[in-house]
Amino acid sequence: MAKVPTPVNEPVLAYAPGSPERAALKAALEAAAGERPEIPIVIGGDAIESGRTVDVVMPHAHGHVLATAHEASGEHVTRAIEVAMEARRSWSRTPFEDRAAIFLRAAELLTTTWRQRINAACMLGQSKTCFQSEIDAVCELADFWRFNVAFAERIYAEQPISPRGQWNRVDHRPLEGFVLAVTPFNFLSIAANLPTAPILMGNVALWKPSSTSLLGCWEMMRLLKEAGLPDGVLSLLPGAGPEQGAAALASEHLAGVHFTGSTGTFKALWRGISDGLDRYRTFPRLVGETGGKDFIVAHESADPQALVTAITRGAFEYQGQKCSAASRIYVPQAMWARVRDGVAADLETIRFGDVRDFTCFGGAVIDERAYERIAGYVKLGRDTAKVVAGGACDDAEGYFVHPTVIEVDDPKHRLMQEEIFGPVATVYPYSQPFADVLALADATSPYALTGAIFANDREAVREAEDALRDAAGNFYVNDKPTGAVVGQQPFGGARQSGTNDKAGMHLNLLRWVSPRSIKENLAPPHDYRYSFLDEA
Repeated sequence: MAKVPTPVNEPVLAYAPGSPERAALKAALEAAAGERPEIPIVIGGDAIESGRTVDVVMPHAHGHVLATAHEASGEHVTRAIEVAMEARRSWSRTPFEDRAAIFLRAAELLTTTWRQRINAACMLGQSKTCFQSEIDAVCELADFWRFNVAFAERIYAEQPISPRGQWNRVDHRPLEGFVLAVTPFNFLSIAANLPTAPILMGNVALWKPSSTSLLGCWEMMRLLKEAGLPDGVLSLLPGAGPEQGAAALASEHLAGVHFTGSTGTFKALWRGISDGLDRYRTFPRLVGETGGKDFIVAHESADPQALVTAITRGAFEYQGQKCSAASRIYVPQAMWARVRDGVAADLETIRFGDVRDFTCFGGAVIDERAYERIAGYVKLGRDTAKVVAGGACDDAEGYFVHPTVIEVDDPKHRLMQEEIFGPVATVYPYSQPFADVLALADATSPYALTGAIFANDREAVREAEDALRDAAGNFYVNDKPTGAVVGQQPFGGARQSGTNDKAGMHLNLLRWVSPRSIKENLAPPHDYRYSFLDEA
């Protein structure tokens, strides 16, 4: 097998005033805002218009329609499965080098000629700033595609020992069937990685994207086509999740689900698969990254200013719509006034608005349903706790919930337990012993995705690492609990946060192969008798 290029993380462009990338992105934004493409259902090489459509709008200017998408029905899903199973015959036998080359080319296209086109689609469709889009839709996705190729090479190279006279090997087969990829709105990198990671390993996939990320997902399909991905290997199925999920789960050929989204939806998929186990040709693989109620615990030895910055960035970047966003924070009572005032001062200088204005720190939350849910939590904070900073909500032009900090005196308050998925950080100023606070952080939420400890006392760091060992799949010391980088911090959590199969590491790709052990006897015996049968 040929040696693949050694991957390195894609550099993040700065988009500073006067830079060529800033000018190129501004032009791409203007062009994308002036278009209104029709996003079709894609099955095989066919672009299908169902006539049942949904508008894709800018969250920060919801009167502006970016695209019209055609929704797939259950019948479309059934047809996509047929096409995928036909494509599987050749794709599953395609040499690794050929599959790898497609994704290495896709990464190169993404980071060169497609860079600002993809950034523009992500910014306008998902209300991300240029920086948040750059680190997500370009850099992280390019990292996924490049590092996954290297991780796959490592998997294929892992082979058993062969004693003299025999040759043992493992055939890392793709799964027998298709993979259903159900993807979220908040990270375009995750949305594209969920179907393509199994595809790299020789599988075929059906892609059910979030309706609020369709513009970026459509551009990704076009990019993959240019990179050389064969027709039928990946189908794009916009539309209502329950109808499409039911059709996919009804197929005997379902071999796996690659999911990122809500815990409730993942449980529903799991139950549906469990109820239908007798119909499947193989036990489907379930890989999911779900909810989070991510924490920061500050020790009395913490650097207050570092903590302030971690809260401002960790809770409010991308409007708190990261599954890793800091949502519940434990601060020593003696430190709280300084931290509170520091975050409030930050929020006085932060602007949320149209992401085409590069002076904005953030944009809008994704849609009306999210806006109403998050605004409801802000109201809960006003009614039952204390809003100490922010709290403004306005959906007249865009779905804007401005950064909000809420102080509670009950560590088991709903705002400390329930996932909000918006720019709301709840703080519990504590006076209990540090060990008791660590126990609270461990037990308060059903999730276990990300968390952070801030302390300059090394014994406190060690105590927190031990006490919170099961509380977070990604744990940070003196850093915000967001921003995992492919190849550096493999991402995923346990408990109600998912199956912890670690995207950005070879462990995730192992879920998309079904190994076959092969033994070849180089000198087969010609007599059944063993030595012990001989008479003394």
